[in-house]
Amino acid sequence: MKRAILVFACALAGFSILLTAVLIHFAVYWSFSEHMEQAAALESRYIGRAVERLGTGYLRSIESDGSDEPDERRFRVTLISKTGTVLYDTDGDAAEMENHLDRPEVRAALEKGSGESTRFSGTLRKRTYYRAMKLEDGSVLRVAGTTDSVFASMLRLTPLTLAIAAAVFFAAMGIGARVTRKIVAPINRLNLEAPEDNVAYEELDPLLFRVKRQNDRIAAQMRELRQKELEFSAITANMREGLLVLDREGCVLSCNQSALTLLKAGSGDPRGRSVLTLRRDEAFRRAVESALGSEPKKPERAEASLQVGGRHLWVMANPVMDEGELQGAVLVLLDVTEREDRERLRREFSANVSHELRTPLTAISGYAEILANGVAKLEDAPRFAERIYAEAQRLIALVGDVMMLSRLDEGGGESESEEFKRERVGLGEIVRSAVESLGDLARSRNISVVLDLPGKDDEITITGIRTLLVEMALNLLDNAVKYNVNGGEVRVSAGRTGAAGKTENAVFLTVADTGIGIPPEEQERVFERFYRVEKSRAEKSRNGAAQGTGLGLSIVRHGALLHNAKIDLQSDGKSGTSITLLFPGP
Repeated sequence: MKRAILVFACALAGFSILLTAVLIHFAVYWSFSEHMEQAAALESRYIGRAVERLGTGYLRSIESDGSDEPDERRFRVTLISKTGTVLYDTDGDAAEMENHLDRPEVRAALEKGSGESTRFSGTLRKRTYYRAMKLEDGSVLRVAGTTDSVFASMLRLTPLTLAIAAAVFFAAMGIGARVTRKIVAPINRLNLEAPEDNVAYEELDPLLFRVKRQNDRIAAQMRELRQKELEFSAITANMREGLLVLDREGCVLSCNQSALTLLKAGSGDPRGRSVLTLRRDEAFRRAVESALGSEPKKPERAEASLQVGGRHLWVMANPVMDEGELQGAVLVLLDVTEREDRERLRREFSANVSHELRTPLTAISGYAEILANGVAKLEDAPRFAERIYAEAQRLIALVGDVMMLSRLDEGGGESESEEFKRERVGLGEIVRSAVESLGDLARSRNISVVLDLPGKDDEITITGIRTLLVEMALNLLDNAVKYNVNGGEVRVSAGRTGAAGKTENAVFLTVADTGIGIPPEEQERVFERFYRVEKSRAEKSRNGAAQGTGLGLSIVRHGALLHNAKIDLQSDGKSGTSITLLFPGP
């Protein structure tokens, strides 16, 4: 802008100076021409009077007067007879000149006494002003002045004129540069962040007002964008799912920490890099290429399954389109490890249930068939009936445990049904009821059960699901009796942990036996469904291990989760096992 103003000012100054010089020259030319005509008229009168008094000799005295005045300042004088013959001429040979009777100024002078004309002289090759005057003897005296004298005067002024023009032009440039700086300085100092605070030119007020309004609109939009960005960052940062936003070239525009964690991509910022630098699995690459499209295929939604660091990931890649044009893609990563594990456990559970149900059903069917066909002896019938009854009881227990686990898997503990209603429960009451239920089994195996409980059952209470707590206590006691040695002991204790120096107000239930123990390598797996170490334990047990369903400790673990309780199993693998349930206090 500053340069444009300066160039415009200089151009205007130069044009003004040039136009002024030309107009001045034309004015001078017109003034000089008028002056020349007046001088020619006056000169013709003076010379005419002198010739009338002194004769033609005066004319010759003019030619030889020794004047050193330049030729361009002299007038040409011509004496013409009344017949048009040139009698005398200061600038040429009169004898060689043609007749001048047809000259306009000459005819006018012969007719009116004086005449004038301006024309281009073929003899002198110049534009000439002629002033003619009739003398008393009838001849005509003519005085001529050429425009060369005017231009000569002007040419003498030209160097001075150019010098003055140059001086004025450079002065105008300096003044223009200074004025330009003063004009532009307030504009350069404009604070566009706060346009209303500027004091510049009135002409800029509408522009500054629009700038302020635009600034307000942009600031509001920026606040809204920052708010949305913060909301988006907060949402994506707290997502368990991984999120990757790609451009059309497959470079990462945005991602959350979960995506980097799931892909095991480290903590570096991947933005601006190709997404394939995070993971190069074939399935991952195909999903990305499908979402971004590759000739001749169009972009389309794709899914893929990955295994990363022992985890199962499910990748969903979706193209982002705008008015039919691909803008990029969004990748969502889901950790489906638990779902896959649950599905695996479900399949294993179904297979195990089928197997466990088949065993007692086969036994029942076999014994029943023997009895029905009359193959068994009469004295063996009671024994077969007892075996059928035992297998039926085992089947009933298995079905009951399966149903219990199914309800727990479905979140039965949170149900509002009467069976799973939460209430204040006395732990001592539940333990005494469980010991009483298993009393016959303990006595049949010569196992003594020792209770270590407070004086009153209501001294140790927790909020829980009564039926589930009963089932947990029965399973712990059942295992302690079944896998004990002949003449062994089961000790059941309950109370508050503060007395033992542990966390205050927590409630514990411990079932300890003097049985064959659980090997350390098996201790983590005994809580899995249908997992049993009966074979090795039966070999070590004097009275053999009764057949169990393999679901008892699984029910204990699920019940502990629903009650936010912790399980502590202690066993050296050779003798004795202690399992403690630690419930949070009220």
